[in-house]
Amino acid sequence: MKQFIGPALLACAAVVLTNCSQATPYQPESASSAIHGGYSHEQIAPDLFRVRFHGNSLTSRETVEAYLLYRAAELTVEQGGTWFRLLDRETEHTVTREIRRDPLYRPWYGTNYGYWLPYWSYRVRGGGWLYYDPWHADPFWADRFDSREIEEFEASADIRIGRGPVPTDDTRVYDARRVMADIGPRVVRPKG
Repeated sequence: MKQFIGPALLACAAVVLTNCSQATPYQPESASSAIHGGYSHEQIAPDLFRVRFHGNSLTSRETVEAYLLYRAAELTVEQGGTWFRLLDRETEHTVTREIRRDPLYRPWYGTNYGYWLPYWSYRVRGGGWLYYDPWHADPFWADRFDSREIEEFEASADIRIGRGPVPTDDTRVYDARRVMADIGPRVVRPKG
């Protein structure tokens, strides 16, 4: 039995790492999804909807906005419409900075003394000064390794669904089936 535990554990780890290292596919947003993010909508009136697409940190703004447009078209067809009018649209850009202390710093007097940790400056070639402070995770030997920025995009749109012939005199009106035909081939869906 022991000989199967190692490979099984390795396979599980590979699945987890694969799911964590993928851009958000075109999927409904759900807490039980293996990959964070997806689309959602709420009905505001009989023919008025607010549509959203939330991407994870590996999903580009362009993809988030394309999936939002695709979802608006798909929802229009699901509701029996032929076209939709874009009433309002917004894309939120969230940047989170993750900072970690230098994991190698261990003073002989322990870490129980709060901010009583070393801080010094040093001059670099070219005349500038850099600073070392383990609380800000910017040690001189690894200037950006202990901090990173995480970007996520979430786009939303309010749409009004229409039926019948597509109005041609309004630039905010989209033919739902045409949008689906144009964008659909590039939409990435979840595997499995």
